[in-house]
Amino acid sequence: MRLARPYSGVFRGGATARTGPHALPLARIKKIMKRSAGDGSGGDGTGARMISGEAPVVFSRACELFVAELTRAAWAATLDGKRRTVHREDVAQAVRDTDLFDFLVDVVKDDDAGHEDGGDGVVGAGAGEACDDDGGAL
Repeated sequence: MRLARPYSGVFRGGATARTGPHALPLARIKKIMKRSAGDGSGGDGTGARMISGEAPVVFSRACELFVAELTRAAWAATLDGKRRTVHREDVAQAVRDTDLFDFLVDVVKDDDAGHEDGGDGVVGAGAGEACDDDGGAL
């Protein structure tokens, strides 16, 4: 008997189906995809005007998996510090310790001298809030 692979349920049924509930809003993902494609990276300089129906679903699932893995690694760093609350430095430690997150080393820095956002421990725009390319909330 053939076993299901981890991504086999993306297009049929379950929490990741096109008609099912999503952790991230598909309209927001589509908007971000169009905005990032508008920089001319499409080759002809015009960007993407149309995005297939499946693309936002796949990106949504990929984002869910990315956030879950980063959260798991940050939680492990929190437990190593014998705490029960995830702090900014736990996320930075997870990024430094995991090869998968090497592309984030420049984005998340663990500087003890002070943080740009006032030191409240929140990375980015705000808790649960997406930000655009300029760092502002969407």
